[in-house]
Amino acid sequence: MASFILRVPTANLRGFSVSAAASSSNGAVPGTGTGSTQKAGPMIVELPLDQIKRPLMRTRANDPNKVQELMQSIQQIGLQVPIDVLEVDGVYYGFSGCHRYEAHQRLGLPTIRCKVRRGTKETLRHHLR
Repeated sequence: MASFILRVPTANLRGFSVSAAASSSNGAVPGTGTGSTQKAGPMIVELPLDQIKRPLMRTRANDPNKVQELMQSIQQIGLQVPIDVLEVDGVYYGFSGCHRYEAHQRLGLPTIRCKVRRGTKETLRHHLR
């Protein structure tokens, strides 16, 4: 098992990001090659807000006070917890993080940090029930 030291900048953590991927013995990242049958776990990525479909938006109302508090927090320290997004056939669907998503919209931020899981159309139908 490899070990490493992570040095975190002390100023402006907003632009700081970390990503890691396991590699196989040939150096390839699991689940990324053509013909790969191995499933990759969730990935943390920045996605443009306009690429995330919000299918439950019409049925839920956000608490305006909570959105305002999140806006202040995001301006001061950045988004601390990514929203959960389901990717099905290259389309991204957001089912959680409604307040965080709206706070980003109101702040005029073009992207949001997301925990992306891949799913099937059946998985999507399950979430829409």
